[in-house]
Amino acid sequence: MTEAFKTRRAEYADATREALLDAARELFTAQGYQQVSLEAIAQKARVTRGAFYHHFSGKPELLDALVVALQAEATARVRAASAAASPSQRVGAGIAAFLDVCSEPAYRHLVLETAVAVLGAERSRDIEEASTFGLLTAALQAQAERGSAAAKNVPLAARMIGRMVCESALLIDSAEDEKAFKADVQRLVKRTWDAVTAGTRPKA
Repeated sequence: MTEAFKTRRAEYADATREALLDAARELFTAQGYQQVSLEAIAQKARVTRGAFYHHFSGKPELLDALVVALQAEATARVRAASAAASPSQRVGAGIAAFLDVCSEPAYRHLVLETAVAVLGAERSRDIEEASTFGLLTAALQAQAERGSAAAKNVPLAARMIGRMVCESALLIDSAEDEKAFKADVQRLVKRTWDAVTAGTRPKA
């Protein structure tokens, strides 16, 4: 009986946390992080202020958890797109998926625009390295291990390529033709990738 009660309580706690994250995601994206109060988030999630503080110390910690969740979703989508493509198309498929993610309002506003200002550059980098940028690093590292002559500083190359995609996503809203703009970005990023990994030779 006690074990069952603990399980139900844990399930309720998980549901409350997810409700708070969902509410924050919607409100922060629509209104902006600074404009949303704790009371508004709790009300949207249909929980008490006390329930909010049971899970998060305040808005910054809530945003941190939300950015981690958004990055995890992005990583899963990029990994799935790459895995579904043929070996020769995996890099391009991953880049296209990452650009699509970066273009979405929640990711763009919260991860690309708000996270650094609220969480700080160091924390934002840590989250990136454990998620989306980590995929780029792993892919480039695989190239380097096969004998790439160009990709000597893999973390730097991964961060530069990742930043190209992120910064390009911030310009999509002002593009006259979004589809053509995305195609241009994908070509430029792919050319950069090819230049970084130029000279790859299988090891004997």
